[in-house]
Amino acid sequence: MQFNPAWSLVALAVASSLPAVAADVVVKIGHVAPVSGPQAHYGRDNENGARLAVDELNAQGVKIGGNKVRFELVAEDDAADPKQGTAAAQKLCDSKVNGVVGHLNSGTTIPAAKVYDGCGLPMVTPSATNPQLTALGYKNVFRLLANDNALGAGLAQHAKNVLKLKKVAIIDDRTAYGKGVAEVFTKTARQLGMEVVSEQFTNDKAVDFSAILTAIKSKKPDGIFFGGMDPQAGPMLRQMQQLGMSKVYVFGGDGICTEKLSELSSGARTLGNVVCAVGGASLDKLAQGKAWRGRYDAKFPGQFQVYSPYTYDATMVLVDAMKRANSTDPKVYAAKLASTDYQGVTAKVKFEPNGELVSPAMTLYVYKGGKRVALN
Repeated sequence: MQFNPAWSLVALAVASSLPAVAADVVVKIGHVAPVSGPQAHYGRDNENGARLAVDELNAQGVKIGGNKVRFELVAEDDAADPKQGTAAAQKLCDSKVNGVVGHLNSGTTIPAAKVYDGCGLPMVTPSATNPQLTALGYKNVFRLLANDNALGAGLAQHAKNVLKLKKVAIIDDRTAYGKGVAEVFTKTARQLGMEVVSEQFTNDKAVDFSAILTAIKSKKPDGIFFGGMDPQAGPMLRQMQQLGMSKVYVFGGDGICTEKLSELSSGARTLGNVVCAVGGASLDKLAQGKAWRGRYDAKFPGQFQVYSPYTYDATMVLVDAMKRANSTDPKVYAAKLASTDYQGVTAKVKFEPNGELVSPAMTLYVYKGGKRVALN
């Protein structure tokens, strides 16, 4: 067939008469958690929750400011290390993300909050519970669950009022989270009339607690409060059994209250003595909980731990503020976060003026047959 230049002109004319198709506006949601190291199972779970939210938002075809929006998750690893946490925060600032979900640990979230405040990025943490975070006064920082004041006090009240314990010992890992929640438990226990017979310290890398536990055993406590995370709580439970401390209760905050704790304790009978607290309601008792867990498990089988419903909600809360502001610009939509009134999976999300969640729930859990079971 002979080439006819007129055809090209016709094709160009037709093409130029078609309406222009606007490209999607890309909105970047930053996420930071430890996805390497001993706390990687927490970090993966958190990242999964945010990723599930992003996927579902993209399937909805969200429009903001008259433009179709495509969301991208920009995920960083802070390895639960404060220095790495601030470096990850600065990287997200430099990458011009539109908002941040994270960090997981209080020890990384608190220094990172200063970085985000400096670059004007809104941040919603799904899991950092140290009260100091919102006491810093940053207007762009919000927390999606109960803080350590509620968790530590609630556990102490359960120990005294329900279990009728008289003597307790304290161990904390000296992190911002572990130290903070342990201090609240200790203070409340004393106020309730319990005797604190020993206060011991470890770190968030330790695996051998035999010396600490031996010193505590001589004090004959009814219970031990551990301020820390499950990579330490698991070995601690095994070593308590080896030392014959099989009747001593073990209390802890959300840091130990994971499904993985059963595996980390290697089937120790002392797992049955654990009472732990999470700053939210049990998924099984939430209207959207079971359906959400089904979607999560279908996409990320066997990876659920604790906080992924909160990272999911935190992502949705950021986007809800963008919709109400009709803008994805952090400088524009940030002010709308303070007036959030959003029905999430985990709660009806409203914030106090300092960024704390209004009327946060708290759930106590125990372990039966190796499975985590809600008490309330």
